[in-house]
Amino acid sequence: MKKALVLGTALTMLFSVVLAGAAFADSAAVLDTKAKATLDLFRETKGASSVLEEAKGLLVFPSVKKAGFGIGGEYGEGPLIIDGESVAYYNTVAASFGFQIGVQAKSIILAFMTDQALENFRNASGWEVGADASVAVIAVGANGSLDTTVTNKPIVAFVFDQKGLMYNLTLEGAKMTKINKK
Repeated sequence: MKKALVLGTALTMLFSVVLAGAAFADSAAVLDTKAKATLDLFRETKGASSVLEEAKGLLVFPSVKKAGFGIGGEYGEGPLIIDGESVAYYNTVAASFGFQIGVQAKSIILAFMTDQALENFRNASGWEVGADASVAVIAVGANGSLDTTVTNKPIVAFVFDQKGLMYNLTLEGAKMTKINKK
């Protein structure tokens, strides 16, 4: 009985995060404004400007909400930016299992450092981190600088602006899907 209650609570949290994110989705104009603010904040990080300038494309999720209690879920939306322009919009959805408890909001920037990595992403109907591509994840910490030794990978993800407490920092299994925005 106790296990069923815990499982039910965890599943409710998972679906609440995903459904709430979808129900209160922003318009394209609002996502563009939030993405610009996210990139401006990220540029303040030592070493960030050079990565952003070298990237062939940037997928910016200004706010990804995650909740978990044994079973977790996360949801966010953002634009794919190429040459300073939003060319498409995507959502990210992920489910996770294991030791985790809490609620978290974070910003994620995926920097496609090669034309091939960007092309593979854009041609995929549903793209999953770990299955479709390996992504080097860099947490931007309190010291405000990047570890440039891993920014030479084809795809680099930056996770920052943590608001909340969650034990678990990974993008493994996160699925990005193109969405229509107006």
